Amino acid sequence: MPELPIGLSVNGVAVTRSVEPRMTLADFLRDECGLTGTHLGCEHGACGACTVLLDGDAVRSCLLFAVQADGLEVTTVEGIASPDGTLSPVQSALRECHGLQCGFCTPGFVTSLIALLRDNPDPTDDEIREGLSGNFCRCTGYQGIVAAARRAAELMRESVTPR
Repeated sequence: MPELPIGLSVNGVAVTRSVEPRMTLADFLRDECGLTGTHLGCEHGACGACTVLLDGDAVRSCLLFAVQADGLEVTTVEGIASPDGTLSPVQSALRECHGLQCGFCTPGFVTSLIALLRDNPDPTDDEIREGLSGNFCRCTGYQGIVAAARRAAELMRESVTPR
């Protein structure tokens, strides 16, 4: 099968490659970019472990082909913290509120929460649960994740509100 050239931005870095048309975005990020924070769980789009931001929207990278991201901006969990390593409000809140255990699902929750809180900066618990309904966690029972979402929203509001 002939390879197709693609060019996209991954975590702010221009990436140009030739890929097989059937290569998923998840495989591209992991195998071509070396960004293994994007986890593959079900490979059917149900678990949310492979969630990344595509032009700011949360998407399942196992359901997209890399060629579909041509010309777009992809943000993976590796691109969320500041360059100096300072955690984002979402990452800080997950740590503070014990919203993670084994960590397998964490990258998908981080990217999903960023998109959720961008669109709804003050969600109710029901809105948080609905917004994260496509992300599965087998360890936490979700209480810490919901608490972390509330805390991240609070931290994000504090960072834009003048004191």
